[in-house]
Amino acid sequence: GTPSGPVHLNTATLEQLDALPGVGPTTAQKILDFREEHGAFTSVDELDAVPGIGPARLEQLRELTAP
Repeated sequence: GTPSGPVHLNTATLEQLDALPGVGPTTAQKILDFREEHGAFTSVDELDAVPGIGPARLEQLRELTAP
């Protein structure tokens, strides 16, 4: 199913991130790695810096995620 509320990037598990549209297990792991390396997300826009997430995917995820 789809998440019932926004997926919080700073607390989401691999499984929660993987459930987002267009995000598979590989990209979900990259988000977790980015969070570990750079610290907490302060904005959903920071997803743009994660490898595999481009402008189109970011727009898709903007409504579904929160820092």
